[in-house]
Amino acid sequence: MRLTVERLGHLGDGIAPGPVFVPMALPGEVVEGDVVDGRVAEPKIVTPSPDRVRPACPHYRACGGCSLMHASDGFVAGWKADVVHTALAAQGLDAPFRSVITSPPQSRRRATLSGRRTKKGALVGFHGRASGTIVEIPGCQLLHPALMAALPLLAEVTALGASRKGEVALTATVSEGGLDLSVSDGKPLDKSLFSKLAELAERAGLARIVWNGEPVVTRSPAIQRFGLARVVPPAGAFLQATGAGEAALVGAVTEAVGGARRIADLFAGAGTFSLPLAGRAEVHAVEGEAAMLAALGAGWRRAEGLHRVTTEVRDLFRRPLLPDELKRFDAVVIDPPRAGAEAQTRELAGSGVPVIAAVSCNPVTFARDARILTEAGFAIDWVQVVDQFRWSPHVELAARFSR
Repeated sequence: MRLTVERLGHLGDGIAPGPVFVPMALPGEVVEGDVVDGRVAEPKIVTPSPDRVRPACPHYRACGGCSLMHASDGFVAGWKADVVHTALAAQGLDAPFRSVITSPPQSRRRATLSGRRTKKGALVGFHGRASGTIVEIPGCQLLHPALMAALPLLAEVTALGASRKGEVALTATVSEGGLDLSVSDGKPLDKSLFSKLAELAERAGLARIVWNGEPVVTRSPAIQRFGLARVVPPAGAFLQATGAGEAALVGAVTEAVGGARRIADLFAGAGTFSLPLAGRAEVHAVEGEAAMLAALGAGWRRAEGLHRVTTEVRDLFRRPLLPDELKRFDAVVIDPPRAGAEAQTRELAGSGVPVIAAVSCNPVTFARDARILTEAGFAIDWVQVVDQFRWSPHVELAARFSR
C-alpha cells in the first residue's frame, strides 16, 4: 500500500489513515509497504519530509533504544512541545511556553541494558525494535562515554551471573566514585559468584555492585551532587537521566519558587531539588521511600552552607499533605511519578500556597492536575519542556503555577 503519514503517535511512530502505524516515518511523508495487523513493519520512504535526517547511529534501524533519530532536532523539540500543548488543550488550558532544552548526545548517565549468555561469552545491549532480540551498541550516540567504556565489563558480569536461558537487567549509573551497578534477574548469589563479583569490582574500579537487591561490595561511595551536597542514593534509585536535563529542571524549579523562604518538596526522592533549594531556603522534603530520604538527610548533614532541611516519610497518594499542613510554606515543589498526584493536587488547590513548581514526566497527568489547580484560581505562568531522553518520545517538563 501507499500511505501518507499524518502525525506521530505517543510512541513516536508515524500514523497514516486507518489508523496504520509506520515506524521511523514523519508527518507528510509518503510511504509504501505491506500492512500487517495495522502496521507497516518495513516502510519504504517514497517522499521524505524536509525534517528527515540521516540517523547518527549505525544500529538505529535494529536497536530499540532510540525511536526518533531520523528526525531533526528542531522537529523533535517542536513535536514534544506540541505533545504538552495538546494535553493542556484537552483540559481546556493553554500556557506560555519557553524554548525546549535538549540534552546533548552521549550524555545519558544512567541506563538499564539487557544481557544474555551466549556460547562464546555474553551479549549486552538494548532490545531490538519491537522484539526480544538484544542488539549490541558499539558507537552508541546516546550513552555517556563512561557507560560505553563499561560495556565489556557488563558482558563479563553477564557471563558470570546470567542463567543459561535467562536474561539479566544491568542498571549502570555514572557516579563520582565510579560505575554504580545494580543487576536483577541474575543467578542466586552463592559464595562463588559473590567472590567473583567482588574481585571484578576491585579490578574494574567499580563504586558498588548490588545483585538481585543484595549488596555485594562497595568500594567507594557512589556519589551524586545535588547543589552543595554530595549524596549516595540507594542502588538503582531514580536519578535524572542526564546532568544537563537535571540542571535545566533544577534551574526552572529554582526560578519558579523565587524568594520563598519555606519550601515543601513533595516526592522529594534523594534530594534532586531539595538540596539545591536549601542553599536559599528552609526545605521540608516528603517522600514515600525511607531509604531515599535517609540518603538525602545524610547528604545535607555533610554539606556546609545549607539552610535547615527536614524530612518526612509519607505515602502522598494515600496521605497527601492537607491545607493545614501546607499553610506554613511559601512555595511547594511537586515531582510525582507518571501517574501524577491527583489527591495531593486537590489538597494544594484548597490550600493557601501561593506558588507551585510542578515537574512532570507525563504531559497527560500533568494537564489533568493543572486543570485542578487552575479551577481553584491558579494561573500557569510558564511551561518549560526539557528533552533529556533524546531521540525518544519521552517528555519531561517543569511549570510555574501562581495564584
